[in-house]
Amino acid sequence: MISVFRKEFRSYMNNVTGAVFIAFLLFFAGIYVTAVNLRGGYTSFEYVLSNCTIVFLLLAPLLGMRSFAEEKRSKTDQLLYSLPMSVTKIVLGKYFAMLAVFAIPVFITGLYPLILSLFGEVFFKGAYIALLGFFVLGAALIAICMFMSTLTESQVISAVISFGALLVMYMMNGLSTTVPTSPIASYICFFVLSIALGVVFWLLTRDYIISAIAAIVCLIPLNIFYFTNNAAFGGLFGKVISYLAVFDRFTDMTGGIFDVTALVYLLSFAVFFVYLTVQAVEKRRWS
Repeated sequence: MISVFRKEFRSYMNNVTGAVFIAFLLFFAGIYVTAVNLRGGYTSFEYVLSNCTIVFLLLAPLLGMRSFAEEKRSKTDQLLYSLPMSVTKIVLGKYFAMLAVFAIPVFITGLYPLILSLFGEVFFKGAYIALLGFFVLGAALIAICMFMSTLTESQVISAVISFGALLVMYMMNGLSTTVPTSPIASYICFFVLSIALGVVFWLLTRDYIISAIAAIVCLIPLNIFYFTNNAAFGGLFGKVISYLAVFDRFTDMTGGIFDVTALVYLLSFAVFFVYLTVQAVEKRRWS
């Protein structure tokens, strides 16, 4: 795993991708520090990080798009599979390399509260709790983009579908209020998601039987639950979407409170997509 990590980290730092990622994240952080703290007169550094989350929509796909898509396109993934290590270690080596690149601008950003303290009082506890949440949120989003990279051989397509997925997550809380609260509306939304899950399984396995089984496993309990107690579906989809809003979990950590629930949720999100990446790469290794 260490050898994969070193190779990937060196590749990012010697490539324009790593430089652009670090530069743009620091650039936007500097803009928000100037606008919010210096010109706006707000002493809360948490507002800066809260505004910077939108930058992830562009930068996380930029970092994750080449992780596996480029390997598949150039056929160098076969060299990875020949290494005397498990697929899990290969995936973790790549993932930790991306986190290391991400940690560089986060560390530099962590110096901003110290600089701001020279001009006024800064709530350091709230600032660094928010910074921890910011890093964990980025780790979760990078894991999503890494998984999306396993679905295609094109870096551009990988970046586009990653951007689309993150955009939906960014707007998820707002979308939850636009869904009709009627039971039939929630049922239709869950039905579509079950079919979408089958499509995702097909992209991962290229096996129609497994994909159909995955969709049916979701559809059977969905239909049983709906036709036995359809009143419980009233507004249910909106509540589920609101609960799954990843960006809102970070917002919970910008009030100076160390929210363990939000932290565990974001870490679980990252672990889940790392696991999906391992399964996708494992399937390709033996296919």
